[in-house]
Amino acid sequence: MGRASRQIISRYRPPVALDTSAKHPEALPDTESLLDQGAIASAIRGLKITIQVVDSIDSTNSELLRRAARADVHRHLLVAERQQAGRGRRGREWSALAGGSLTFSLGWRFERRAAQLGGLSLAAGVAVARALEGSGYRDLELKWPNDVLHRWRKLAGILIELTEDAVGSTIAVIGVGVNVRVPPSLRGKVAGPVTDLAGIDGDVSIDRNLLLACIAAELVTVLGHYAEKGFEPFRAEWQQRDALCGRPVQVLMPDASRILGVAAGVDTDGALLVERNARQLRFVNGEVSVRRA
Repeated sequence: MGRASRQIISRYRPPVALDTSAKHPEALPDTESLLDQGAIASAIRGLKITIQVVDSIDSTNSELLRRAARADVHRHLLVAERQQAGRGRRGREWSALAGGSLTFSLGWRFERRAAQLGGLSLAAGVAVARALEGSGYRDLELKWPNDVLHRWRKLAGILIELTEDAVGSTIAVIGVGVNVRVPPSLRGKVAGPVTDLAGIDGDVSIDRNLLLACIAAELVTVLGHYAEKGFEPFRAEWQQRDALCGRPVQVLMPDASRILGVAAGVDTDGALLVERNARQLRFVNGEVSVRRA
């Protein structure tokens, strides 16, 4: 467990449970209580974060990017019970029902150009994994560049979008989606095998306010260190959770070409390393999948 998560858990006070059926009739049956801005804000006090919880929005990432065009969104945390047009990497849809997931975005300013932010999504993945492990979830792996897996099923995803200003700074909007309780009706709409916290945890009640506070705290810690030293301090920790290393993989490139090889970890900038014909290739983009025998 990360130090940030321990501090959050030690001082957390759960909100009073309320009947949410009238406000969110579409919420999943037997779902956990809805998110409480006051409870989360109290848990993360001292982190210098501005937090807002909304019932419904098109996309938390899209909204923070819109706000970034006219104001500073550094350390702004936007959380939504439901996203109507949530998305993942490469424009994929991220479905979110009230009570069924954690979907939020955090704005962060870096005093460097976007091209110098290599490995940022991998560092964010370390933060999410730390928080989940600190909350009792085990057997987690990280799949390059932005997925958190549990026994090879997708549990969480990260989408980072960048916008530069005129003075050389970059605002990163770090979007996180965690599956808490995915109904069967949505599982068929998701590409690839998925899992959720309820299934991992034996369907016990999950305090999403506490979990969100822990993830936010770990993100703030990781992003602060990343701003100073880049991805290198997180490389070893990421590789300990690497779901691909040593596996035969296929990398689908933006031009639709396919590269076959064996995954060999990541470099200090977070690029995927693949061994092919006694050479080591380096990829900063592309869609990677395991080749089945």
